[in-house]
Amino acid sequence: MKLYVGNLSYETSEDELRDTFAPYGDVASAKIINDRDTGRSKGFGFVEFNDDEAARKAMSALNGSDLRGRALTVNEARPQAERPRGGMGAGGRERSGGGGYRGGNRY
Repeated sequence: MKLYVGNLSYETSEDELRDTFAPYGDVASAKIINDRDTGRSKGFGFVEFNDDEAARKAMSALNGSDLRGRALTVNEARPQAERPRGGMGAGGRERSGGGGYRGGNRY
């Protein structure tokens, strides 16, 4: 089970996040999400457990608890939304046409 962990201090490391959740079971992964441009933490991350019961215990115990002076938000992670691939982004369309004779006055 994958847990969303929000309201993290920007100084929190992935090791510290893992260590915070480890007392509740075997942590499969701990990942803090960083801004692509600056590399700075976005203030949230994900912790994944192999055992769903351990994840539920951690969620119950740590939601609202203090880490580095901040009250954590811990809940079950939602599946990642499908994101479009390619350079145009969602709904982007290339313009077609251009050039050519369209009538009107010619020199």
